[in-house]
Amino acid sequence: MTRPHNYYAGPAAMPVEVLEIARNEMMDFGGTGLSVMEISHRTKEYDAVHQGTIDLIKELMGLGDNYKVLLLQGGASHQFAMVPMNLIAPGESADYVVTGTWGKKAYKEANIIAKGRVAATTEVDGVFKTMPAQADLDLDPKAAYCHITSNNTIYGTQWKTFPNAGNVPLVGDMSSDILSRKFDPSPFGVIYAGAQKNLGPSGLGVVIIRDDMLAKCNKGLPTILSYGTHADNNSLFNTPPTFAIYMVNLVLKWIKGKGGVAAIEQQNNEKGKLIYNAIDSADGFYTNTIAPDDRSLMNVVFNLQTEELEKKFVTEGQAAGFVGIKGHRSIGGIRISMYNATDLASVQDFVDFMQDFAKKNG
Repeated sequence: MTRPHNYYAGPAAMPVEVLEIARNEMMDFGGTGLSVMEISHRTKEYDAVHQGTIDLIKELMGLGDNYKVLLLQGGASHQFAMVPMNLIAPGESADYVVTGTWGKKAYKEANIIAKGRVAATTEVDGVFKTMPAQADLDLDPKAAYCHITSNNTIYGTQWKTFPNAGNVPLVGDMSSDILSRKFDPSPFGVIYAGAQKNLGPSGLGVVIIRDDMLAKCNKGLPTILSYGTHADNNSLFNTPPTFAIYMVNLVLKWIKGKGGVAAIEQQNNEKGKLIYNAIDSADGFYTNTIAPDDRSLMNVVFNLQTEELEKKFVTEGQAAGFVGIKGHRSIGGIRISMYNATDLASVQDFVDFMQDFAKKNG
């Protein structure tokens, strides 16, 4: 069977090597004679996966001992509520830098739970085409935290340099670019990510929380919604999503085997150069209106000259083996999601298709 080129935005492509290992171990994990989905989360066999996943996240991200890694159900959208519920004390507010749809959703949830404040937004006429400059941020020095979305999957923008919030800790939704590049985690009090783009299957949320933030968490919350509960129980307070964690463990091992985040970042940069050069050199046949310095390396969005051409591009692209290339329903166009598992050869094949399509239809 020939696998198509997978450009879905999420759930998204996973490394073939990881899928092959999971397939081979499906009926007999670790010599147990059972699938990892069938064994208790209290067994030593599963514990090695669970703790190994936590350890690999800390190793690959360069996290110190002052960070806890939580493996929670519900994905990133669950954290839109859990973050303010735990971290905004009565009488406090938190800053939100709104740079896309998911940032707007996180801000909305904060104001249901507590109080959020827009420190900056790049929305113009309902769309987002840039990321704010440091000078554009109206930051509250007394804010409980400053929330950002590191990469915007729908509009194709990405922070290249994270904002400086002074003594206010950053909280980052890194669902779509976690482990895609190296960065200094120390300004972040919390980092969270849904697994279904760069880490594994859907349903799992990874939350990284610094000890000082953990100590500030509100008391009296429902037990299951308290970060303290999960930190105290090493994410085993209730039955965790064991299969999803197992898959993330395999993906993390794959990243480490590729040379770690630095090597992954180098490939992501090469993929970005390849496809953006193809867009920019097409004499207007393809257009990307994102400010060049803010272009995402994970989600590339572009348009053709007419909607009819875009529909033809999607139809012929799918026939050529490129799936998931239709833009988000809210903005249309074309979107190419090329997370860590998408290799350079696949992007080259897609660029070849783009150039051939332009010659035939230009």
